[in-house]
Amino acid sequence: MKKYALLFTAGFVSATTCANPIVQQNNPAQQTSPIQQGTFSDARLFLAETQTKLEKINRLNSKAAWVYNNFITDDSAEIAAHFNELSTAAYVKAATDAAQYNDYPLDPATRRKLDLLRMSLTLPAPQNEQENTELATIQTKLEGMYGKGKYCTSEDKCLDLTAMSKIMATSRDADELLDIWQGWRQVSPPMRPLYEREVELANKGAQELGFANLSQMWRSKYDMPAEDFPKELDRLWGQVKPLYDSLQCHVKAKLGEHYGEKVVPQDKPIPAHLLGNMWAQTWGNIYDLVKPEGPDNSIDLTKQLEIHNYDELKMVKTAENFFSSLGFAPLPETFYQRSLFIKPVDHNVVCHASAWDLDDKDDIRIKMCIQKTGEDFSTIHHELGHNYYQRAYKDQPLLFRGSANDGFHEAVGDTIALSITPQYLKQIGLIDKIPDPTNDLGMLMRQALDKIAFLPFGLLVDQWRWKVFAGDVAPEDYNKLWWELREKYQGVRAPIARDVNAFDPGAKYHIPGNVPYTRYFLAFIQQFQFHKALCEIADNKGPIHRCSIYGSKAAGKRLKETLAMGLSRPWQEAMEKMTGQQEMDASAILDYFAPLKVWLDQQNKDRNCG
Repeated sequence: MKKYALLFTAGFVSATTCANPIVQQNNPAQQTSPIQQGTFSDARLFLAETQTKLEKINRLNSKAAWVYNNFITDDSAEIAAHFNELSTAAYVKAATDAAQYNDYPLDPATRRKLDLLRMSLTLPAPQNEQENTELATIQTKLEGMYGKGKYCTSEDKCLDLTAMSKIMATSRDADELLDIWQGWRQVSPPMRPLYEREVELANKGAQELGFANLSQMWRSKYDMPAEDFPKELDRLWGQVKPLYDSLQCHVKAKLGEHYGEKVVPQDKPIPAHLLGNMWAQTWGNIYDLVKPEGPDNSIDLTKQLEIHNYDELKMVKTAENFFSSLGFAPLPETFYQRSLFIKPVDHNVVCHASAWDLDDKDDIRIKMCIQKTGEDFSTIHHELGHNYYQRAYKDQPLLFRGSANDGFHEAVGDTIALSITPQYLKQIGLIDKIPDPTNDLGMLMRQALDKIAFLPFGLLVDQWRWKVFAGDVAPEDYNKLWWELREKYQGVRAPIARDVNAFDPGAKYHIPGNVPYTRYFLAFIQQFQFHKALCEIADNKGPIHRCSIYGSKAAGKRLKETLAMGLSRPWQEAMEKMTGQQEMDASAILDYFAPLKVWLDQQNKDRNCG
């Protein structure tokens, strides 16, 4: 998935909403201890001074991280590690100092800022200077190991992740796919000792902030008690699991037909290397193997981009125009001057698509190695969703500049991408005629192979990480747990026995990059909830899966108003602003894919779904 503005691990950009346990523990009505005069002014002065300091270090750290991500060298790594260390130390001190006001009855806005500050760290470093430095160095090393990762098939031929991902997407040779799958996972075993130490240090930092471990700290950022958050995830997963199970069964059957049941046994989980993606997280690249039978009139967006001479810049400009049609202001010229759109040929970069906000004002950028494909056309719309969100809350105080919950940031980008419908493509001239409804089944299958197939993966990554952080699994069992969760949630298995020293989680960027992953699961739930609500505002009359909000100023107004809230209020209030509902609800997904669910169940009637 796409990384937004996680420019540094300690900086507040990576924080989410505050934790209710803190608020509940410090309810003014429950306080009986005497309060010193001047408490309110002291807290506000502390916040004002702290935000000024953090804004300065944020800018410097962001720029150092940008340089490192775009020019991976030993020198840029050292500079990035230095500023990350300074930033971590600044946020650790600020979070620790904020705790002195825990027992003071304060106005809600001040209390929320203090709690958010305490929760602002993704990997909290210990206060010990040497351990702080060690953690910053490890973080930089892990990102560099991933960014520079290659698989050499011979002495004179080495493949980077972009090249390998293309093979995974297009090859139908099971042996070649297995070779590439194994090759990329040679990158990660050296990460494990570093990752083990990183967990030790970050757990110590979390404990110094008053948490049992980093697992509890991460789960405490959703405006509800930490122990309740996994239950909320279980509730949402329960809503969508029947749809996923139907899709997984159909895909396994069709892969068995193509590769043979010796390669894809129908009574076992699906081998992970056959699903068209390096991590088997989305399956859209095998659409040709699992699509409904009969004429396929679905739109080949990659081909249409080629026919209409779209280059990387035109793809970005088109995505900007979508937001302009909703009433958003144009992007600043610096966006085009400073963003990275094309992979350089003379140096290493982190190609993982990401949206950046370097100054909390107007220096917004995207960094991605754009390929002229339909997938990247959608990705650009998604990444700009992050940038427009960043601009919308830029006038909020520093500690309120962020996503209502971390799933909101991802959901906003994907909500826009859901409007890349045939109606939209015709409006911008990429197609001449909107296909009739008989083609909808194929379109829904394409969407489901990305959106529905992803849901259990989006859920399990942090299920694994929370257990690691909590010490529930020994390092030698990290990989074993990873594949247990893959089989439990996805019905996907490792294609070959994994070596005891393997560290397959490290082959996924968000593990060495320390990017929390539950946000993506939440985003895939929330985006359909957002899409349905905005389509209603745009006065859509047809099926929700055919709706595009392109050109709707009314939908744009509602979107802007929600984005401008940042995280100044609990996410439930932002949800209500956007949708009229306070809780997350997956029923919009079921509405969107209802025709496909009926068809899948018909196909699976006599199959062994395992």
